[in-house]
Amino acid sequence: MPRRFFRKFAIKRDKLRTQWYLRPFDHLLHDPKLWGIRRRTVVPAFSLGIFVACLPFPGHMVTAALLALMLRINIPVAAVSTWVINPFIVGPFYYLAYELGSILLRRTSRPFEFELSFAWLIDGFVYVWQPLLLGCVLIGAILSLVGFIALDLLWRASIGDYLKRRRARKASQDANKD
Repeated sequence: MPRRFFRKFAIKRDKLRTQWYLRPFDHLLHDPKLWGIRRRTVVPAFSLGIFVACLPFPGHMVTAALLALMLRINIPVAAVSTWVINPFIVGPFYYLAYELGSILLRRTSRPFEFELSFAWLIDGFVYVWQPLLLGCVLIGAILSLVGFIALDLLWRASIGDYLKRRRARKASQDANKD
C-alpha cells in the first residue's frame, strides 16, 4: 500500500531533464535512489521532511530537498513531507516549542508579543531564539523518530500482507491445477 500511495505522487525524471533551470544539476539528479519508491529511501526521506518542517526558518521544502540530495534519499517525499507542519498549526507549534525550550533551559518564559517588524526582530527575538530553537529541534527529533518507525512498520506490514495474499493466490492456483 505505501508504495502504491507514493507512486501516485512520483516525479518522472525525464520531465526534470527538460527543465532548463535544472540542467546544471542533471549530473546529480540521475540517481534512481533519489526518485525511486523503495522503503529504504522513502522512510528516511519522510523522517527528514518532518524534522526539517519543525525547524524555525523559512524554505523548508528547499532545505529538505537539498538534504535529501546530500543523503541520497527520495527528494519528492522529503520535500512534500515538510507540509506536516502546515500554516494552520505553525503558531501553536512554535509556542509549544518555545515553552518546552524555556522549561529545559530553566528560564522563566517571558510574555512577548510578536510584531512583524525589523525592530521586533532586533529587540524581541533575542530573548526567544534559544528556547525556541531547542524546543523545535527536540520536538522535531521526536516527531521524526515516531514518523520513521510508524511508516517503516506500516510499510513492512503492507509487504507482509502482499506476500501472504500472493502465497494464497499461488496455493489456490496450484490446487486448481491438480
